[in-house]
Amino acid sequence: MTQPEEAGQPTGRSISLDCPAKINLRLKVGPSRDEWGSRHQLDTIYSAISLHDRVDLTLREPGSGFALTLEGDHLGDLADGHADPKANLAVKALLALAGTTGHQPDVSIHITKRIPVGAGLAGGSTDAAGTLLGLNKLWGLGLPMTSLEPIAADLGADLPFCLHGGICKGADFGQKLTPLDTHSTEVARLTETGLTGHMLIGAYEKELSTARVYRTFDEVGSGHNDLNDLELAACTLHPRSGLALDLARGFGAGPAFISGSGPSVVAMVPEGDRAATLKAIWEREGAVDWIIEADSPVAPVVRPVSVTH
Repeated sequence: MTQPEEAGQPTGRSISLDCPAKINLRLKVGPSRDEWGSRHQLDTIYSAISLHDRVDLTLREPGSGFALTLEGDHLGDLADGHADPKANLAVKALLALAGTTGHQPDVSIHITKRIPVGAGLAGGSTDAAGTLLGLNKLWGLGLPMTSLEPIAADLGADLPFCLHGGICKGADFGQKLTPLDTHSTEVARLTETGLTGHMLIGAYEKELSTARVYRTFDEVGSGHNDLNDLELAACTLHPRSGLALDLARGFGAGPAFISGSGPSVVAMVPEGDRAATLKAIWEREGAVDWIIEADSPVAPVVRPVSVTH
């Protein structure tokens, strides 16, 4: 266990991090496994994209505990002033790392949300990953990634990926990672099939519970989708996602798919006129609530953008 060094850490010291969203370029879902807490077996390819939340961490007075504040236009259920802050993944990450290292969780967490909430884009997971990476530096822990990954995996299946970014294969319940070099033949194959580059993300005010999507998957199966086995379940629960996919595919965009457990829809489409045309179609048909443009992959995943003493 790393010993606390709080005497050398002045109150007010802070760090800021950009924490990117993720999409699943492929998501194959197997049976649930009792030894994984009933989580499903996954074979997936993660990619970090150029849509970021910002996490600001600041040391507080000893004994004052943690504080959580959020801002953003699309906070969803996070906007509920009565929500338990301990249910927030970033706070869970703080408490988990504090418990592992013996530090007191006297930290202020401020999250500027740009990633839609409950959207299948790992917004909560990337904030938690940023919290782990930021505290590792802020507390002077010097923990290697191999020490952070088990803490992350206990918090969520895609959280270990959010520590790494870029493009990774995920196995077991998603936490067992194999990073893919951007110059590898696997990534070249993804590029050839249109799964890297510019994209439109169709986002929604409505959130989808990941657990509910997996329960529905257990009932309806995967359908006949090559990229995401959860598409049928997500579109069953959120038909507008299916409409957006149909419109993107009918328009002749590149690959179009549900991101993770949804409801967000990703359409790979070049910047410029074609992207503008698809945006206009989605808006005219009321298929999405708002549209985000992004690129994939991005690296580094979560990076300190400032440290203030």
